[in-house]
Amino acid sequence: MASNLNSKTFLLFNMLLLLGNLASATVFTIQNQCSYTIWPGTLSGNGAAVLGQGGFVLPPGASINLNAPAGWSGRFWARTGCKFDDAGTGKCLTGDCPGGLNCNGGGTPPVTLAEFTIGSADNGGKDFYDVSLVDGYNVGMGVWATGGTGDCQYAGCIADLNRVCPTELRINDGGSGAVVACKSACLAFNTEVFCCTGKHSTPDRCSATHYSEIFKKACPTAYSYAYDDASSTCTCSGSDYRITFCPKGTS
Repeated sequence: MASNLNSKTFLLFNMLLLLGNLASATVFTIQNQCSYTIWPGTLSGNGAAVLGQGGFVLPPGASINLNAPAGWSGRFWARTGCKFDDAGTGKCLTGDCPGGLNCNGGGTPPVTLAEFTIGSADNGGKDFYDVSLVDGYNVGMGVWATGGTGDCQYAGCIADLNRVCPTELRINDGGSGAVVACKSACLAFNTEVFCCTGKHSTPDRCSATHYSEIFKKACPTAYSYAYDDASSTCTCSGSDYRITFCPKGTS
């Protein structure tokens, strides 16, 4: 009888623990408002849980919810022009990653990134997040915090940078010739000035450039170069997040 009671107590404890973990999880709602299918990729840092098996397909108008535990850190991005077989093997035109459909590494630049570090006891429970164009741009993206406390700012790039991308930064579709992505100046020229490396690896020696200012003008709340922290890093506590690709109908 005592053994049976202990088993029930153990099961109840585990159920309460599971419910507690679910209640404290951060929910990411990933939405596709593009007029075309995308294949979002996810990458987790520091051995954190892999969300969405690393990558998945998301048709126009579709959305999916992903749960992240406290302390999770990682990034999200869109892949475009993908072709995968039934085994998930294949390639993408932009944002491609190792591993096929289910990424086991980051997206190949140029790619728009949403980056998160979810609050834990170590940082007082505060989330940090941003949308980054440091690795270039392929698809518009917006991040909204929901239900949290604190500043909880919007981060994103609603503008279609592919339309205003300088010729020397453009990535074109080999078939149609359309601009499908816009390189960062670092990726295009690989110099210390543009990459904030070497003698230019500190904030006082690496400032905005003509190219990063094009990105910043189009997308004021997104990272435009490595030290663009002041207007680009967002914080919130106890929030869920909506990540929308092609927000407001951008394509």
